[in-house]
Amino acid sequence: MFDFSVVLKYSDSLLNGLWTTAWISLLSILIGFVLGIVLCLGRLSSHSVIQYCCRFYISAVRGAPLLVQLAIVFYFLPYWGINIPPIAAAIITLSLNTAAFQAEILRGGFQVIPNGQKETAWSYGYSAWQCFRYIELPQVLRNTLPSLTNETIDIIKNSALISTIAVTDLMRITQTYSSTTYRPIEFFVSAGLLYLLLTSCISVLGRYLEARLTPY
Repeated sequence: MFDFSVVLKYSDSLLNGLWTTAWISLLSILIGFVLGIVLCLGRLSSHSVIQYCCRFYISAVRGAPLLVQLAIVFYFLPYWGINIPPIAAAIITLSLNTAAFQAEILRGGFQVIPNGQKETAWSYGYSAWQCFRYIELPQVLRNTLPSLTNETIDIIKNSALISTIAVTDLMRITQTYSSTTYRPIEFFVSAGLLYLLLTSCISVLGRYLEARLTPY
């Protein structure tokens, strides 16, 4: 028979692991968003070299498993004298990974903006930066918010892989206690419910922001 009471004894540790998962994932999403904008603008650049480099990076990152990317950052870089702590390696890897996906999401948002809007803004004396900040970016965020929300959920779920580099996230703690208590079903079911709770909160927040940003 299943005995979920054993999970309650370690509830504090599981919640701490959930918090670690949450802040690492959300910080990575924010960093990845900034990098994604840079990559997106590079993909849309008229400079062929910049465009090719950004396209190559995006294709390489999207085509390689996240586990391999974690291994490269955490295990291979020390061979060149670059030692990165587990949490820093997790944030770097997740940020670089999601940046590639967010860049493509944002690129789709920029491409649907009519060129006439930029031309009108320039005729009113807007600089390129002002046009980007006040006209293009708000529309892109509004149009791509559902996709960005899905990417955030994907990163939260994929963050379970950072347990492989000794980050004490929710999955790492779950694996530890499931093996020491010999109750894997109880702990993994509980971990699944906690992941579901976190991703559901992100989904609800995304729908709320989408409703607020949608013009009536």
